Amino acid sequence: MAEAIVSLAVERISELLIREAVFLKDVKEEVESLNTELKRMQCFLEDVDGKAEQDTRLRNRVSEIRDLAYDAEDVIDSFILERAHQGGFQGIVKRFTSICTKPWHLHKIGVQVKAIQTKLQNISKNLPAYEISRAGEGSSSVFNVQRQLRRTYSHVEEEDVVSLEVSTKDVITKLMTEEDRPHAVVSIVGMGGLGKTTLARKVYNHVDVRRHFDFLAWFSISQQCKPREVLLSVLKKVLSPSNDEREKIEKMDEIELRRTLFDALKEKRYLVVLDDIWRSEDWDILKPAFPRGRKGSKILFTTRNRNVASRADPWSTPVELSLLTDDESWNLLCKKAFPRSKMGSQCCSEEFVKLGKEMVKKCGGLPLAIVVLGCLLATKQSVAQWEMVHKNIHGHLNELPRQDRQYGAVNRILVSSYNDLPYPLKPCFLYLSHYPEDWEIPKKELIRLWIAEGFIPENKEFLIDRSLVQVSRRDYTGTNVETCRMHDLLRDLCMKKAREEKFLEIIQQPLNELEVTLAESMLRRISIHRSEISKVYLKGEHPKLRSLLFPMKEDWEELCISKYKSFKFLRVLTLAKSNNYEKWHVSTEIGNLQHLRYLKLYCYNGKMILPRSIGRLNSLYTLYIKSGYESAIPDGVFKLERLRHIVIKVDVIFAVRGFRLGQGFTSKNIETLKRIEVDEKAVENNAVLRWTNIQSLGIVFTRAKYVKPTLILLTKLQRLRSVSLKPLSQYYHLSKLKLFGRIEDKPHPNGHVLKFFPSNIVKLTLAGCKLSQDPMVVLEKLCHLRILYLKDAYIGSKMMCSSNGFPKLDYLRMIFLSKLEEWEIEDGAMPCLRELKLVNVECLKMLPEGLRHITTLQELSLIGISWLLKERIKVIDGREGKDFYK
Repeated sequence: MAEAIVSLAVERISELLIREAVFLKDVKEEVESLNTELKRMQCFLEDVDGKAEQDTRLRNRVSEIRDLAYDAEDVIDSFILERAHQGGFQGIVKRFTSICTKPWHLHKIGVQVKAIQTKLQNISKNLPAYEISRAGEGSSSVFNVQRQLRRTYSHVEEEDVVSLEVSTKDVITKLMTEEDRPHAVVSIVGMGGLGKTTLARKVYNHVDVRRHFDFLAWFSISQQCKPREVLLSVLKKVLSPSNDEREKIEKMDEIELRRTLFDALKEKRYLVVLDDIWRSEDWDILKPAFPRGRKGSKILFTTRNRNVASRADPWSTPVELSLLTDDESWNLLCKKAFPRSKMGSQCCSEEFVKLGKEMVKKCGGLPLAIVVLGCLLATKQSVAQWEMVHKNIHGHLNELPRQDRQYGAVNRILVSSYNDLPYPLKPCFLYLSHYPEDWEIPKKELIRLWIAEGFIPENKEFLIDRSLVQVSRRDYTGTNVETCRMHDLLRDLCMKKAREEKFLEIIQQPLNELEVTLAESMLRRISIHRSEISKVYLKGEHPKLRSLLFPMKEDWEELCISKYKSFKFLRVLTLAKSNNYEKWHVSTEIGNLQHLRYLKLYCYNGKMILPRSIGRLNSLYTLYIKSGYESAIPDGVFKLERLRHIVIKVDVIFAVRGFRLGQGFTSKNIETLKRIEVDEKAVENNAVLRWTNIQSLGIVFTRAKYVKPTLILLTKLQRLRSVSLKPLSQYYHLSKLKLFGRIEDKPHPNGHVLKFFPSNIVKLTLAGCKLSQDPMVVLEKLCHLRILYLKDAYIGSKMMCSSNGFPKLDYLRMIFLSKLEEWEIEDGAMPCLRELKLVNVECLKMLPEGLRHITTLQELSLIGISWLLKERIKVIDGREGKDFYK
């Protein structure tokens, strides 16, 4: 890890030497010497990577080098800040005099650089002699790093569930046994990494289970149980409240939440999954919110603690997951370590089999450890490389007490997989530690944060290939990762390493306290995890801080800082304000954060006023703003040359808002722009054509006459992949499309107005279009369409989906189709549909007969439907309604 820190410092110094050559002339020699010394240290660190764990003396040397690299980075950033502040007439005078004299800040930098260089030279003289193999056998050699970064892995898509068939049947049987008693709990028990959550998800999504229960909900508890969040989450799912009702619910205290949830569930046969519950006390707090319900209602636990399961329900025997047998372990390892396209006949080689079977025994039958080991071995193609992994695992075991060796081996396998990562990817992995437990991590956000920090991995899904993170959700294409998660054991490792490397620290807000006071001695990155209180106020100084992170689950959470000057080196900043319909004037001091590259601002239920000084953030790469009202964006923002992503979200129901482009917006580097208002000036100046790198674009037209000329211009943007506007068939390269606003669709000789949709569309959103002609006639012919959202998109009374229509549709959501009375689905339509959601389709009289032919359907959500339809699908005292069979 230290080599990655040194590498970043080298890059910063090299960039500085190029950009500021004139102004560094008096100290250039010292800075270049420091850079050379750091490069020498970098080579040494690459060679000893992974060996420091067994050698205390070497570990101390590595730590000293890392700290000096941090010091060098501080000196560089101080110089850049000083240069940025040399503005106006005084700045001109300073820049002129710097040619003849040596300004005080250059002298100071020279002294600091010399001091760091001297310390590095002293370390270099005293470095122990190590015999380092440079032939490429070591996992961290430059040759291997390059080879590993270029590899792709065919097994990423595969999800291996081993030996869960019997357990799955056991859990389903227990869940569907109709016991008439309160708080019937079914528990899945086992150590971390055994597959408890995997089994619970398999059961939760099973078609028989989803048919059996009226209502299902899932919540991950984890070590830090937050009862209020659990109650809110389940209550929102069962009530599906409007925005006004939601605000009312969010203001309830825990007692009111328990009572309201109790009332909402008491007439339902429900299943609520509480995943990863650690303590009986957590269940004691939550239990009063769950009524007896209709006969057969259940709670499903996953827990590592058998006592938690037994105390929750003494009448229910837990389903205990056992470790894999030797044969099962070997089969799972083979699937991961010997991808068919990679090793060919080598998988039968006796040497590989012998080493593999010895190593898999050290996994102790734990599936997580076997998967991680297998993915690590898949990157090793020679017997010598396998022997190196084997040696590392055994070497660590000899240092452990006998009773700790089984778990120690599992931990060592995880550590080995981390150590084996190419050094540019280690900080990427450690950065994941800032997210709370069981967090669903958005890939786009994560990559932009990595870029802001300067990590920039070459293979953005490499950590998934190594099974160090798990795919949680894929995007509308079904291939690209949208969100990911970390297993608890790997997150524990990640947090431990991040602390050891002085990389990142998590600050837990004290219970019932608003203020969090920072200390100067804290690490360079901190992540604030709030307690039950939704507001956090930061106090204290932390001048060396680079990232202030604040993972948010709810819009009303709040994070404020008192003095921006206390955080002058910040590169990543998230701020949030809950303003109750008032204005939030963002401080002008924010413009002094010259190193800022990633800025995220939330203003829930309020209007955000941005200062002009934000246009001075010359290093800014990503600007993300979410507000309850329109926010004026200062013109200076649109002149920031390094800015790549601008996302402005205005959270207003049934309203589409955009921001106006500032004057002089000429950036050719912009890649994401959402949402902008196109007016007369933008059309006349052909502004769109200057966005040659644009990939994702959201447009709001202020006049209908601007639509056609803009669309004609957009056809020339070849990198454009996602757009929210009215399209034409020329956009053959588009796969994702959002269309907001009314469409005139009077009958026309040329056919349906929607027939011009590009054939490659995979995800389509139509909102507020108020079409009078049935849109399904055209949409069902889009052979690649997988996800379809229709919101207030059709005002007709009849809808038809014909046989063979929507061949790949996976997800369909229809909201506010207020006049729809009849919906016909022919046999053979939507053969791949897995999820259907109908919201406020209040005139629909009955479910389509053809729905029963869609055997792939896993989830049907009906919210805000007519009383008549409710009666047709209900089951009362065992009597099924007329439409229930569908």
